[in-house]
Amino acid sequence: MTRVLLLYSTNFGLSQRICERIAELLRPRGLDARVCALTDPGVDPADCDAIVIGASIKHGKHQPSVLEFIQRHRAALDARPGALFSVNLVARKPHRNTPETNPYLRRLVGQSPWKPRLLGVFAGELDYSRYGPVDRHMMRLVMWINRGPTDLDTKVAFTNWQEVERFAERVAELARPAAAPA
Repeated sequence: MTRVLLLYSTNFGLSQRICERIAELLRPRGLDARVCALTDPGVDPADCDAIVIGASIKHGKHQPSVLEFIQRHRAALDARPGALFSVNLVARKPHRNTPETNPYLRRLVGQSPWKPRLLGVFAGELDYSRYGPVDRHMMRLVMWINRGPTDLDTKVAFTNWQEVERFAERVAELARPAAAPA
């Protein structure tokens, strides 16, 4: 059975939930999908046939652990089919919701020595109640500048789950060659 490792780097859990949803969609297709935090000790991409990494944005950047993991495991990542997705609020805008137009994903791919075959980007969530006082007002300013929600009671999920499902289908196609006999 083809083993797909889905790793996430998350701030408030959305990247993890996206990985879990992708795994749920892969299992009925005969794929053994395992979801782990990118920082879990003992996670080794050499133990799988295909890999997906999901990373979220905080303060305009992906967590350093994402690139550190990629650099540490580059040989294993390069040797198997892979996918990378970013979760960020900029992706809520139609002209910033593709791998080609999303500045955060483009920057991550540009910094990364690993060039996965499949890229994705998903809009994040805005919940001012999760942020500390400084971050809450910084996010509000960013939202005001970008014409987003500024009411501090806002709790909105911009994630397009149908797009996540389409991405999962592409991950299944990507992983399928790994299952074919040589």
